[in-house]
Amino acid sequence: MLNAFHAKGLQDIVLCPGSRSGPLALASGFFARSNQLALRTSIDERSAAFFALGRSVVKGVASAVITTSGTAVANLLPAAVEADRSCQPLLLLTADRPSRLKDCGSNQTVNQEDFLRSVCREFFSGPLEGAHCFNEEYLESLVNEAWEKAHSPAGPVHINLPFEEPLHASLLEQSTIFSEWTPALHRDSDPLLKRKEFLLTQPVKPPFPWLDPLLPGVIVAGPWQGLSQDLPGFINAVSRWQAITGWPIFADPLSGVPFDQEGVVRAWDLLLPLRKLHDQKAKIQVLRLGPIPASRNLERWLKGINSAQVLITEGGFRNLDPLGLAIQWNGGLSNWIEQFEIANKNSFPKQKAKTDFQQWKTIDRIAQAWLNDQLPLKGLITEPSLARWLPRLLPKDLPVMLSASSPVRDWIKFAGERSQNRRCFGFRGASGIDGTLSIAMGLCAQDPIFLVTGDLALLHDTNGWLLSNIEDSYLIVFLIDNEGGGIFEQLQLEIDSRDQFERLFVMPQKVDPALIASAHSIPFRQIKYLDDLRPAIEWSLTQKSTVLLKVSTHRNQDATLRDNLAKGLVEHFESMPKNLLISNFNV
Repeated sequence: MLNAFHAKGLQDIVLCPGSRSGPLALASGFFARSNQLALRTSIDERSAAFFALGRSVVKGVASAVITTSGTAVANLLPAAVEADRSCQPLLLLTADRPSRLKDCGSNQTVNQEDFLRSVCREFFSGPLEGAHCFNEEYLESLVNEAWEKAHSPAGPVHINLPFEEPLHASLLEQSTIFSEWTPALHRDSDPLLKRKEFLLTQPVKPPFPWLDPLLPGVIVAGPWQGLSQDLPGFINAVSRWQAITGWPIFADPLSGVPFDQEGVVRAWDLLLPLRKLHDQKAKIQVLRLGPIPASRNLERWLKGINSAQVLITEGGFRNLDPLGLAIQWNGGLSNWIEQFEIANKNSFPKQKAKTDFQQWKTIDRIAQAWLNDQLPLKGLITEPSLARWLPRLLPKDLPVMLSASSPVRDWIKFAGERSQNRRCFGFRGASGIDGTLSIAMGLCAQDPIFLVTGDLALLHDTNGWLLSNIEDSYLIVFLIDNEGGGIFEQLQLEIDSRDQFERLFVMPQKVDPALIASAHSIPFRQIKYLDDLRPAIEWSLTQKSTVLLKVSTHRNQDATLRDNLAKGLVEHFESMPKNLLISNFNV
């Protein structure tokens, strides 16, 4: 089976220990010895699955997780949920007892066939009597279908494999098998070719979702939910549509759209509440790309628009319009533009349309200058100031992963130059903090990753540190410790006491993350002031290994600062003299 998956394009296996999965473990070892597949091991199935998910994301093809039977399978569920909602491929290979040992009290035998079914693209089973009953035709058919289901549309696939005893081959048998075994060659020049065919055949409910490029509009780019190898084509398509229309781009940091792309408005989330913009929004068309960004301002703004809204996804099959305002098509932006050009070949504009981005550039330039004044790179550390300056201080090609909750929201609002001129990863499919550290470890396939995470998200996945001994692991963990769930400080809650709020929502912990890191031999450095950010980052880059950087912030004060910055910027624009260009801007 592994040989067949290797021929389809499998590159990475994450193996968890177990007796029933012994045959799969030995087969994985054969591949590792022949350098055909990258093999990693993990004692924690939950962490292993998230690690494999990170590998799948960065490689653009499914990675495989191998577990034994029982609760080991249940631990795969959180990562399977995220892979499902993030539309990323993942193979979950689980060992099981044969049918003769089912429902009779046999040890470590549970209904694991049902654990992951609801979130997987497909469930497959090996022969119920045991994998020794596989025939070549059935095996090849299962592998082909499982690989296709994992990629079109992308998501997790569960293959449950009953094994009959004896489970473990002798040394002589292993030697014989290995000496006669030849790794299969890749049979497909493009193993994901069928995915392109899938995108082109996505159904569309009439009328087809066209927009008028000659009329005003906005491009809203949400978190990227396609495969990594498809991202460059998507960015080119965004650039093409913007060049044709002149429409401004409201891009989520996780969208993959770079900030130096013509049309990008960096401070869009803070600018949307402006009354002068609100007066004009009913005249605007909206091209929405992927899921909606994590912005309440954007949701409110979109609800007030009476013009057409079109939502394009990159092959996802779910409704991604919680506002119920858009016509959705799942065939991908590149295909949508291609179909648009074919349908409008005689009237399709060759020049930029009426919409003028120059006014938006002026607005954004004023906003960025104001934010620089409000958030200088000196003094006490705040979370908005970190979002403002980290992108400028990091090497321009260093990818970043933003954990859920506050970090990704702060980058939407406050990130300045270079924040999107790098690949920004984030896992907003289920918006959980599960597996934050393990996913980041998985993303370190060849290049280092800079993880920005809160303290609870890091504590929730401390077993991810066990993956730091992997040979190509080079992760810089930037911990923002605000002693609890700082995101909840932004809720509009009425509660009778501060103690109750802390106990029910914030949940501060007494664990010292530096001691946990030390237990795993992770180099550590504490950063006390914004002035110390640059030398600390430079130090972390010289370590060439996984390191932990920690800053301490005050969640109550930062929540107030966020509100003051948002209100202050609006007041700054509203107070400007009417004779300035800004007084008459529209989109």
